[in-house]
Amino acid sequence: MNALIRFKNLAPLFVIALSLVTATATTTDVIFSFEEDNGEYADTDLEVNSAGNIYGTTVLGGDHGGGTVFQLRSTANGWVQNVLYSFTGGVDGGEPYKGVSIDREGSLYGTAVTGGSGSCEGGCGVAYKLTNSGGTWTQTVIHAFTGGDDGSGPGARVTVDRNGDIYGMTPTGGTYGVGTIYKIHPDAGTWDFQVIHTFTGGADGSSGSAGRMLLNHGRLYGAATTGGLYGSGVIFQLTPTPVGEWDFRTLYSFHGQPDGSFPYGALLRAASGKFYGTTYYGGRNGIGAVYELSPRPTGEWRERVIYSFQSANDGNSPISNLVSDAAGNLYGTTSEGGLGSGVIFKLSPTGGQWTESVVHEFAGPPDGGFSYNGMVVDRFGNFYGATVHGGTDNDGSVYKFTP
Repeated sequence: MNALIRFKNLAPLFVIALSLVTATATTTDVIFSFEEDNGEYADTDLEVNSAGNIYGTTVLGGDHGGGTVFQLRSTANGWVQNVLYSFTGGVDGGEPYKGVSIDREGSLYGTAVTGGSGSCEGGCGVAYKLTNSGGTWTQTVIHAFTGGDDGSGPGARVTVDRNGDIYGMTPTGGTYGVGTIYKIHPDAGTWDFQVIHTFTGGADGSSGSAGRMLLNHGRLYGAATTGGLYGSGVIFQLTPTPVGEWDFRTLYSFHGQPDGSFPYGALLRAASGKFYGTTYYGGRNGIGAVYELSPRPTGEWRERVIYSFQSANDGNSPISNLVSDAAGNLYGTTSEGGLGSGVIFKLSPTGGQWTESVVHEFAGPPDGGFSYNGMVVDRFGNFYGATVHGGTDNDGSVYKFTP
């Protein structure tokens, strides 16, 4: 996770949300507990393929201690984990954060914060591909970051388009030292790397968030955790031009408390075209918020905080993305609060307002603990997520949540 900087500015904002901190009839079951050999510290978004297999990464552990890419497969006897790759921390990379993305052929793509090459201590990180051939997975580094204009320390999950192009962000490096947005294009067995935006730390923001960018109608949407007009982060849009360049546009600059501040997670796009997300700080009480971003006919965007976390009981400091169910309810996680190890929360729309309820409080071992990521929904409507601690050995867990 990027370094958290306490920077807050005041701005008026009308908050329309109610809090209802009660447990509802839901279940949350740990389906896998990590041990050091099969991975440790699961700071990962999860990906689910059409067969229902779950994929993710651990930052530490594995054969060499440099982290893993894993698969979880459901069987009649429960969930079975396979380590698909163990990082050495050398030229292949180390400390893979935030999980992997799947392309149309079933290959996996991700990033590792350290290793590779470059002038950074421990290496400047890599982007990689994992290819399956007859059950054997082979890792290929598709770009080793140098710490120069290309960026360094890539900790964000990547986006894969239909053509196999890879998009991602770095929190550091680049011309101004505050991160980049890049594209990696496959070309006859090689990989062409292009920086499509360099953060300046000004109105465009800085330190690309850890959340995967959304690709919609050829445009990329994402968040920068810091910077912007008020220093509290931005939501942005990138549009490709006919000459191969990309136009960057800041859609919204967070003001800081009582507005949101420091968006770490990915955006959720609703069918209405609205975006939803969380911020680590800000909100009316300064301990995090959930926001809505709506397009206007004039091309401008309107933001409003739909929930401000209120106390330890309802959770605080969310880093996660949000997911929705068929009824339009939003679900997310907080990294802290509840019993002390974070919560799963639900936001329900009622007459233009949003009502929050805590649907699970992580209790620590053998339950999960400290969810630094949101959840993923499979095609059957099952929700899955990961925690960096908790599980049987307190090395992290993967859980199944049933609304």
